Amino acid sequence: MAAKATLHCLTGCAIGEILGMVIGTALAWGNGRTMAAAIVLAFVFGYSFTLFAVRRAGLDFAAALKVALAADTVSIAVMELVDNGIIALVPGAMDAHLSEGLFWSSLLGGFVVAFLITAPVNKWMIGRGKGHAVVHAYH
Repeated sequence: MAAKATLHCLTGCAIGEILGMVIGTALAWGNGRTMAAAIVLAFVFGYSFTLFAVRRAGLDFAAALKVALAADTVSIAVMELVDNGIIALVPGAMDAHLSEGLFWSSLLGGFVVAFLITAPVNKWMIGRGKGHAVVHAYH
């Protein structure tokens, strides 16, 4: 269950993260602005996947938003901290262009490491009835 929850979270985060990095790089934004855009979009897409799923289950928007925030905040935060930390630590990754392998390999490598670190966090939270455990009542 934790691996599935982490993969669900990673999917939303990856879409937002890649979109933010691509936008920031294509528009030649600075590193801070690019990373901020990527993080904001990762949270938006990460929350939206859960939000739409629980809305389909019949919850009104306010209740669905509370479930999404409870289910995903820690998972997305850990994932973003690890993922962006790796990108920031890889020499030249933040300055790489979209056409360079370093851009894509550091981004994708960060996702792999983020998954490996976030999965045990999600397992721990689910075991305590928190995180994605709150979503399973609506599936």
